[in-house]
Amino acid sequence: MSEAVPPLAESGLKNRFDRMEWAGAFGDLGTLIPFVVAYISVLKMPPFGVLFAFGAAMLVCGLFYKTPFPVQPMKAIGAAAAMQAAVSVTPDTIYSAALVTGAIWLALGLTGWATRLARLVPPTVVAGIVFGLGFGFMLHGLQMMQVDWPVALIGVAGTLLLMRSRSIPAMFVLLAFGLAVGAWQRPDLLHGITQHGAQLQLPSFALARVSWHQLMLGTLFLAVPQIPLTLGNAVIATKEENNRLFPHRQLSEGRIALSTGIMNLFSATVGGVPMCHGAGGMAGHIAFGARTGGAIVILGGLLLVLAFFFSGSVEMLFGLLPVAVLGVILFLTGAQLALGKSEFPALRGERLVVLLTAAVCVWNVGAGFVAGMMLHHMHRRGWLGA
Repeated sequence: MSEAVPPLAESGLKNRFDRMEWAGAFGDLGTLIPFVVAYISVLKMPPFGVLFAFGAAMLVCGLFYKTPFPVQPMKAIGAAAAMQAAVSVTPDTIYSAALVTGAIWLALGLTGWATRLARLVPPTVVAGIVFGLGFGFMLHGLQMMQVDWPVALIGVAGTLLLMRSRSIPAMFVLLAFGLAVGAWQRPDLLHGITQHGAQLQLPSFALARVSWHQLMLGTLFLAVPQIPLTLGNAVIATKEENNRLFPHRQLSEGRIALSTGIMNLFSATVGGVPMCHGAGGMAGHIAFGARTGGAIVILGGLLLVLAFFFSGSVEMLFGLLPVAVLGVILFLTGAQLALGKSEFPALRGERLVVLLTAAVCVWNVGAGFVAGMMLHHMHRRGWLGA
């Protein structure tokens, strides 16, 4: 997978919108769609705000960064919210979490503390986070693929055969295959989509009904526990991947923190969900052909069209893509991320830090970040060997 990524010395200077950028635009669907569907179906969030926030953030990031710089749902918040939906979490709680998350990361970016915190994280811990994310995505992808192994195996085989092709983008074939399977397995969804016409919707201010109780819940149970995960994956690991692949478009932790803060404050006001960047998302876009911010602009534009005209049928539309096909996308994204991280330390103690950090990150990136820092200090004291 890593061989599919060229030096990229010429990429990122100007956005392109060719067929490979179009194909790469869909490389992060394996994480985007499941979380969006969970927010809409489990938490009963209005689809417009969720899609509008994602679409606008992607459009701006693609135009500004000019690399396949991803916008993703914050995973810890999304998972916690879905599990507690029946008990305490409401859409207003999600808006509160986005508001607090935005304020935290905006402050960290403006004060320079995001960079200071990131400098405390050694390269071995960063490498462990990236490896762990990659293998975690692969395992999650395999779990999704086992829902329908025949569909998954056909999807993997066809995608790998076309992965190097510049004339037939692999993602287009995989999506077409997935939609065909979905239409065959779920004709009721296809009928519902065709019967549901376009309906214009406009944004509204989502924070008008937020109470202090919801604000406290969103802060303590959703926003604060997400901080270590965001620092490890969305800030440090994303900067590492971006600067490794696009050395001519270097980014700092402070800039990524500012970006995270601004887009979450915006998301909170329009009814969106907490969002972040992510090394896995960048790997997914690149694995399927993206080399510039054009891919992110394309995906953002499509989400805006869905938001303004097809919010009422988006749950059915996303439901057409089989879980097994989304698993194929996630598995290949993880392979791109893990195998593309070629640097591996020579010292035994440093290798242990990387591998043990990665092992914990497969389970939870926030816990892996904390464990990695502890292991690093153990290594410095000579407890892990030379």
